[in-house]
Amino acid sequence: MDVKGKNIGFAVTGSFCTIPNVLKEMERLAFLGANITPIISESVAITDTRFGRAEDIKLKIEMITGKSCIETIVQAEPMGPKKYLDLLVIAPCTGNTLGKIANGITDTPVTMAAKANLRNQIPVVIAVSTNDGLAANAKNIGALLNTKNVYFVPFGQDDPEKKPSSLVAKFELIVPTIELAFDGRQIQPVLA
Repeated sequence: MDVKGKNIGFAVTGSFCTIPNVLKEMERLAFLGANITPIISESVAITDTRFGRAEDIKLKIEMITGKSCIETIVQAEPMGPKKYLDLLVIAPCTGNTLGKIANGITDTPVTMAAKANLRNQIPVVIAVSTNDGLAANAKNIGALLNTKNVYFVPFGQDDPEKKPSSLVAKFELIVPTIELAFDGRQIQPVLA
């Protein structure tokens, strides 16, 4: 299904080294005509890193989407009762966020958005980026792979020699994953 005219929430969490690649895909979605609602985690909203300043990341996201970022739980909560999204994508999705979603913890704007949309049976697309995907977070990935209305962007090991437990999504597959998720289908293969 085409993304043109679709209301897509795009949540960005604190895997800072991958955010530039994710923003390219956000730009692609905007170019394809999606109506994007940006959501950022607290760490993205306030943390300056060697990969960029928080304010610069936020401004770039707002420039791409033409909207202010949702950055509090209070701002994210109305997504549930108002049902204004057709799909939510979380990219990059950190291990911390994965674990919280898998275990029903709702203490960030991103996890609130996920809960609100899953409650409404709206697809949630996850583009994982975590150093412990094949360790402590493996069980959370497994649980979410088996959760209705959750779809994964294909992922694989990004540096098997130096970081053998690390997994990162193939961000260039965000749009195809979204298109299939609208039809209730998981893109294959999941392991890339």
